[in-house]
Amino acid sequence: MADKLPTEFDVVIIGTGLPESILAAACSRSGQRVLHVDSRSYYGGNWASFSFTGLLSWLKDYQQNHDSEGDVTGTWQDLIDETEEAIALCKKDETIQHTEVFCYASQDVEDSMQETDPLQKSPSPEASATPADSLDTASLPKERHSEDCTSYEAPSRRTEGSDGAVSLSSADAQDSLEKEKFCGDETGMHTVSDGEEGEHKLAAEDNVGQPKRNTITYSQMVKESRTFNIDLVSKLLYSQGSLIDLLIKSNVSRYAEFKNVTRILAFREGKVEQVPCSRADVFNSKELTMVEKRMLMKFLTFCLDYEQHSDEYQDFKQCSFSDYLKTKKLTPNLQHFILHSIAMSSDSSCTTLDGLQATKNFLRCLGRFGNTPFIFPLYGQGEIPQCFCRMCAVFGGVYCLRHKVQCLVVDRDSGRCKGIIDGFGQRISANYFIVEDSYLSKEMCSNIQYKQISRAVLITDQSILKTDSDQQISILVVPPLEPGTASVRVMELCSSTMTCMKDSYLVHLTCFSSKTAREDLEPVVKQLFIPFAEAEADKEELRKPRLLWALYFNMRDSSGVSRSSYCSLPSNVYICSGPDCGLGNEHAVKQAETLFQEIFPSEEFCPPPPNPEDIIFEAEG
Repeated sequence: MADKLPTEFDVVIIGTGLPESILAAACSRSGQRVLHVDSRSYYGGNWASFSFTGLLSWLKDYQQNHDSEGDVTGTWQDLIDETEEAIALCKKDETIQHTEVFCYASQDVEDSMQETDPLQKSPSPEASATPADSLDTASLPKERHSEDCTSYEAPSRRTEGSDGAVSLSSADAQDSLEKEKFCGDETGMHTVSDGEEGEHKLAAEDNVGQPKRNTITYSQMVKESRTFNIDLVSKLLYSQGSLIDLLIKSNVSRYAEFKNVTRILAFREGKVEQVPCSRADVFNSKELTMVEKRMLMKFLTFCLDYEQHSDEYQDFKQCSFSDYLKTKKLTPNLQHFILHSIAMSSDSSCTTLDGLQATKNFLRCLGRFGNTPFIFPLYGQGEIPQCFCRMCAVFGGVYCLRHKVQCLVVDRDSGRCKGIIDGFGQRISANYFIVEDSYLSKEMCSNIQYKQISRAVLITDQSILKTDSDQQISILVVPPLEPGTASVRVMELCSSTMTCMKDSYLVHLTCFSSKTAREDLEPVVKQLFIPFAEAEADKEELRKPRLLWALYFNMRDSSGVSRSSYCSLPSNVYICSGPDCGLGNEHAVKQAETLFQEIFPSEEFCPPPPNPEDIIFEAEG
């Protein structure tokens, strides 16, 4: 395939993360010839989603420091002139560290032998879980990892479970008015409500006559591997955020489907409770007194236009938001809700202005799709980069996965990059080059001190807050459990998000790293969950969800690195960062738009696609 690639492009993009994929779509849409390559076998980089066995394969590669050189048909030294020099790129992705896997679920030996051949043995129910330090290929079903990747030619993954999903569209509104609830937004965004009641009714009927908890074994999780879509990075979309606006404007939203986040939760005094968000929620809440309800509504109304009342916070700009809330005569209960569940900040790191802005943004996003400000993409966050890649391909972009790039070719006199040499020994020229940070060598990044993100992925058998419906999507911020530690963001996904198997929940934990991911996050895990074996022994299964499987890892956060921090960076090479620790995707969208306008200042960033009726084809001859 590589020897058939054209030798000249306008833009070469290395890496398929979210900012690179947005840039690829924008460049292709503006008429540029785009080559988009990735050395990995899947789209998304650290923004990707995996099936359960796909995630195990990904883990195996990192734990064994997998670094396959691939077939090199020529040496790059022979392709460089005397007036040129080569900047070697990194051959191994080192953005993931300290991976630890724990299996708590019981092992159905007979079933696993019949269905998946020898599986990795998990601890017995009487023993505590131990790390799965080695993930041998024998422990995985005979399933090629590449099959877990989404192909652009594959049919759209729409199933019955996607009823009630949020559709982002600026067209087709007139065709389904009877099935849509419009939220008064002029862009024509709508929520498909047909089937929502049926979904909950069916879920309730399924639970009739069944035990409160079904036992899920490790072999079941492996057999149901394809029902899992496990994100490496845990994020949500603000309903009035920049990514939503971009998806609608560019019509990339037609490639994806979304669901409302149904609950905002709070963790206080060892208990999880639901936070009222909308006006109706506030007045229907049983957690707040009537006086607290009035106080909360008054403060939230002030936050909506706080800029117009600067005299109320002028003297507290240098204070933390938590200190400012104390001056507003709010009860400790309300202060906790506002700080951790609405502003979603920590006690010390958030200033008054940051807290007021975060609260305003939260309130501004309410009501567009539901009672919370957030929506979640079906099949996981990894769908979003693929949507933009698909748009790039529609407008002529060329894609190559498993395609290594050995080096950048730089002209000594001008300091500009002239081309790349790939792993097959082919030289490809271009005017501009966009590179994901993880591809840069240690020499180029020698002056950078990267931040780290602590991540945990859990599979559980029950929601952290049980309600009548078992199809809840929840977001929870756990305050620091000890002084000096970070707050932890917890996202719980149900099976209707197409990210986990039936009767299970997929839970993501995220925080800024101070130690290894396990050391940072395990205290919160112990507060909210109980390992499967301990639940069986202590009869605690009715009090906390049982933990079936857990993964901890640290991920590099390169979002705060400036261009000047990289050594010997050619003038026409632009760097995209990996995922940041924030809840939304604003940084990735802003970075992509800024770089695009810097490269092509006269072009519009991701303009709406042309109406098919307005396209005029040139006559032959």
